[in-house]
Amino acid sequence: MKTSDFHYDLPKELIAQTPIEPRDASRLLVLSRRDGSIHHRHFEDIREYVHPGDLLVANESRVMRARLFGHKVPTGGQVEMLLLKKLDDGSWEVLLKPGRRVQPGATIAIDGRPSAGQSAEDAAFGQVQAKVVGCTEAGGRVVRFSMPIEPLLERIGAMPLPPYIHTPLADPERYQTVYAHASGSVAAPTAGLHFTPELMQELRARGAHFAFVTLHVSMDTFRPVQAERLEEHHMYSEYCELPLQTSAAIQAARAAGGRIIAIGTTSVRTIESAALHASGGASEIPSFSGTTDLFIYPGFRFRAVQAMVTNFHLPRSSLLMLVAAFTGKELLDRAYREAIRERYRFYSFGDAMLIL
Repeated sequence: MKTSDFHYDLPKELIAQTPIEPRDASRLLVLSRRDGSIHHRHFEDIREYVHPGDLLVANESRVMRARLFGHKVPTGGQVEMLLLKKLDDGSWEVLLKPGRRVQPGATIAIDGRPSAGQSAEDAAFGQVQAKVVGCTEAGGRVVRFSMPIEPLLERIGAMPLPPYIHTPLADPERYQTVYAHASGSVAAPTAGLHFTPELMQELRARGAHFAFVTLHVSMDTFRPVQAERLEEHHMYSEYCELPLQTSAAIQAARAAGGRIIAIGTTSVRTIESAALHASGGASEIPSFSGTTDLFIYPGFRFRAVQAMVTNFHLPRSSLLMLVAAFTGKELLDRAYREAIRERYRFYSFGDAMLIL
């Protein structure tokens, strides 16, 4: 298939700018792969579709305050930095804005985030410096900080909202899932944003179970696929982990006849990456820890995931292609046309789909 096959036109007013309150009040399009039916519900109604014995697998990665502000030394030119990935030698791969003007050898002094609530200490945080030591193939930069930056992010970093969201976020925790635990993502695993502790508890009370994986989401999530032939696209490598207890929970659910329901495309990729590492073609899903560049597009054979919760994704994105691989392209196209006609909210703060 071609990347252009995954283009669609979306009215700008359907791009959600703020999250719905409460979280589970968002709308839910329920799509059946068995008979092609579409039902319009609200997210809290997911309890009617999750059965006793089902296992919901969620990505517990937490979004870092990965957006930093600074200025070039000694010129004072303003620079915005987005942390992407910590490298093995302690340096960081980053995106800079403006990027072309900042070349290897440049030094950036990191300032506090520009907000009304910051302290004078944060506002004058120039003692942290970043030296640009290289460039990446994708046009980013590699920087080395003068001190470890991770412990400082909660104080001086800002939440890295996607570029299509223009409304400031009143509560940064609304861009985190309620079960977010392991810090490392630069974008939220957004399918999980719809869950509340109360809804999760009710699902457990009804006999369903939860298990957790980790995939630290990179900005590649939002980049359109550039290659016209899908098989020529290479995914950005991301760290993921499927722990031993989740592997055991998957085996137990399958043995009891329960379904494996992935919450979000990142959970799908983690589970299916682990499945591909099963030795000798074994049907078990082993524990797994490492990096994955698994690109799922139509023609992929799913080995574990049987149902999926996901948001509505950007045109030409690898996420849209993954969902099309799960549903079939024609059925997904019909569901998206229906969602646009029914004025669903799209992208990170938008509504959800449950695909059965």
